[in-house]
Amino acid sequence: MRDIVSKSVKLNRDLDRYIEKALEQDRPVKIGWGRAGDERPKNGEFGVITHLPKGARVLCLGNLGDCSGIANLGGTFTLRGSAGSMLGAFQESGKTVVEKDVGNNTGFMMCGGEISIQGSVGDSAGSGMVGGSLLVRGHAGSKLGSGMTGGSIVVMGSVGSDPGIGIGGGRIIIAGSCPPPPDGVEMRTIKKSEIKEFSDLLDPIGISLSEDALVLEPQKDMHGEERIAEAFISEGFENISLFPNEDTLSDHTPLDHYTLLVPGKGDSDGLLLRIPWLISLKSTFGNEDWEGLDVPAIVRVKPREVDLLLVDSENLAKSVGEFGNCAGLVLDISDFPGQNDAEIEAIIVSLISRMVDSSIVMLRGNIDRVEYLFRLVRDLDLDGAIVECATPCGSRLAASLPKIGLASKAMGIAAAGKFVMLELQHEPDAKDLLIAVASGCSAVVSSISDGDPSSKIRVMSGDLRGWMREIGIDRMERIGRRNLRANDFDTAAISGLRLVGYERPLKMWLDLR
Repeated sequence: MRDIVSKSVKLNRDLDRYIEKALEQDRPVKIGWGRAGDERPKNGEFGVITHLPKGARVLCLGNLGDCSGIANLGGTFTLRGSAGSMLGAFQESGKTVVEKDVGNNTGFMMCGGEISIQGSVGDSAGSGMVGGSLLVRGHAGSKLGSGMTGGSIVVMGSVGSDPGIGIGGGRIIIAGSCPPPPDGVEMRTIKKSEIKEFSDLLDPIGISLSEDALVLEPQKDMHGEERIAEAFISEGFENISLFPNEDTLSDHTPLDHYTLLVPGKGDSDGLLLRIPWLISLKSTFGNEDWEGLDVPAIVRVKPREVDLLLVDSENLAKSVGEFGNCAGLVLDISDFPGQNDAEIEAIIVSLISRMVDSSIVMLRGNIDRVEYLFRLVRDLDLDGAIVECATPCGSRLAASLPKIGLASKAMGIAAAGKFVMLELQHEPDAKDLLIAVASGCSAVVSSISDGDPSSKIRVMSGDLRGWMREIGIDRMERIGRRNLRANDFDTAAISGLRLVGYERPLKMWLDLR
């Protein structure tokens, strides 16, 4: 672990303890000063001072990195210094004040509360903003308020190009110079009622809006309702067959279809799957079918000790309250569009700071960006990845196999012992599980149809044992691509598998074995 990551994680863990005591005593927490009051400013820590609870007050001295002060739940954060990108992102409530400049994406997808920047901000400040107020005393870069749907942005200085691009709601008030807005954005002068409205925000810091200030709003009836193409899987593994090994198994040969997911942190416990199938659902808590069942699952809320918690932009702020009772987390990076590697890492730091070191940490992403997904797993030294196979164009699962195999080989995923899981839209059968494992995946992820999961897993286990005897493998790690065959030429061409009746893959796939 890099030194700056260790420092950032330590700061968050120490701060959580300080805040707990400070709330009991109704006092603020000061960071960046020694016990004697001498200045010891922070320098470069990222993903820190996040998820502040209601009533918490934190004063920090120094210059912080990306994703500082994100996901505030109601506390007050004052920074005597500067910060990197995504300052105050995903804020639900509370107040954040920065006395110097901050980077790009300030207040990204904030939902409420107030962010006040005494200096200037970079590009895309307030992008994706849903609610709350963002005040910038200095200047703002390009694409101010891009894609915002609610809330208010006030910039006392000048702004860069394309202010309000893609705006769907809310207001942007600019007191300085402003370039012509892009299509879909309406510009007008401020109303007297709006000057009065924002006086409560501006008067405490000694500034005010004049009547020549400009207001940007979405142009009425400019665009129709935006519809996101639905992702789907057009074809499963029905055209792939299982092929037996030369060695056969006797009827009394013991079979092992368990899968152990061991985090790469020197811990020997890990997460045990009875079969290579990780079920995804909203929650196992309060579900009668899951009471007393120790089968791991991926959930969005209220995880058990054996569950993984799926984290995205919607539950990022509240997710930290669930970490004390789960086996790890899965961060859905497809739900954080446009974020760079450093910002993703900073988000992860803010989360793992609240988890035990033995927790499993994985990323979830789409098959179309699988190389990027695997590179992040490798570069950030995470435990693995879940590859969502559905695409807007319709994915053929056979075509996903070489994509995953080649990307895994190129990024050294398999060699490093990282987990790779295949996410399907349909409930798998035993054959699907074996094909996925034979292709280099640790497990399959999918939802479950109505019914008792315990019974389904028991039936699936029996089917798995039957297939394992049929193809001559006594444990899951013994199955590989040599045990797979394409039933037709088209499937062989897109999958890289050997065609039934042929001894070798098609010429185009000879480099992937």
